[in-house]
Amino acid sequence: MIRVAAVGDIHMGPESQGTLRPSFETLPGCADVLLLAGDLTRHGTPEEAAIVAREIKDLGVPVVAVLGNHDHHDERPEEVGAILRDAGAHVLEGQSAVVIADGARIGVAGTKGFGGGFVGRCAGEFGEPLMKEFVRYTRRCADGLHRALKDLEESDCDVRIALTHFSPVPDTLAGEPLEIYPFLGSYLLAEAIDTGGADLAVHGHAHAGTEHGMTSGGVRVRNVAQPVIGQAFHVYHVPGRHD
Repeated sequence: MIRVAAVGDIHMGPESQGTLRPSFETLPGCADVLLLAGDLTRHGTPEEAAIVAREIKDLGVPVVAVLGNHDHHDERPEEVGAILRDAGAHVLEGQSAVVIADGARIGVAGTKGFGGGFVGRCAGEFGEPLMKEFVRYTRRCADGLHRALKDLEESDCDVRIALTHFSPVPDTLAGEPLEIYPFLGSYLLAEAIDTGGADLAVHGHAHAGTEHGMTSGGVRVRNVAQPVIGQAFHVYHVPGRHD
């Protein structure tokens, strides 16, 4: 059984330094990997990213992250990602990473994702160029996630995990106003997860949402936004494919 610790939406700022580190330092005793599901900073500044970096550096477990919309706000996501990578994190956007823990190969495919809504109530690639680009951007994110998951098929992983910031399903948005569902996720991410192959999907973004959900293909989805899980991280136990 592989132990996956995950949290998103920690929104760290100048006064946050050191608040998560004591809990994160317990990870080697309870988890094999830490997943960060985006919105790690408040405004996406390099200074805030450096605070996150100090929280996650040399934890004793691998760290894999995607960025969120807050991490893009200052329009320097490349700098934010580079600072987190310098601290040892794998920062993914349409890519995959394989980390080793206790001999197990844990594959993670990641993208920030984007909005657009869910089947029956979703935006389409029609009309004004801005509207078409909105949906196409989501599609590009989902296509990147699908490719990254398929890449993991060649890596003989014991478990494959899809890591996003935006939600792939409406289940985990329950509690949020229905009017904002299209801005919280997209069914295209769920399609990528189901067709790409994953054992678990983890996301954040929906602060007032619900922890548990599932894709139509039967993949478990977990909303790990910190306001939802109410703690520094939550640990999920995932059976290995070779168990």
